[in-house]
Amino acid sequence: MRATLETLAIVVLVGLIQVALRTVGIVGALALSTPLAAAPWTLATSVYAHGSISHLIANGIALLLVGPLVERRTTRPRFHAFVVGTGALAGTAQVTLGDLLGPAPAVIGLSGAVFALGGYLLAGNVVSATLFDRLRLSARTQLVLFCVLALVVTLATAAPGVALFAHAAGAFCGLVAGRLGLLDVR
Repeated sequence: MRATLETLAIVVLVGLIQVALRTVGIVGALALSTPLAAAPWTLATSVYAHGSISHLIANGIALLLVGPLVERRTTRPRFHAFVVGTGALAGTAQVTLGDLLGPAPAVIGLSGAVFALGGYLLAGNVVSATLFDRLRLSARTQLVLFCVLALVVTLATAAPGVALFAHAAGAFCGLVAGRLGLLDVR
């Protein structure tokens, strides 16, 4: 659980930095928003920043459920790169696609990466691999299936104020990465 616990430690550290920034009147400096080029560091910081203690606890519990299972299959650097990469992609999806529907608020949180880790476990296990190999689905059909599955999982966990585009994007990235065995050390 080393990489999972390291990720949680980073989340707590960033939370303390957020508290310090708030006390001097700086709010939202770590949150991802458009235009992305205005504050590119927020692609990473937004993954670890959280809006409240309950937000942090919910994401922390979810990470503790899926993180150690992914860790068994990969290296610490790959795990951390996957968390930052999928979290940044999920956040980017949220602020850019959300912008199409109106002014999108800034996004923070680990949930896009957690959905990616869950998707990785779902599509990257032996049972799923055997099923996909037996069904002989085309790559395009698999991508459509992953889109539908990501949407179903996202809608099943939807709640007011939740970053739905980020969750769906994270789940989709995780499903594709799991099917490709992107993190597996062989």
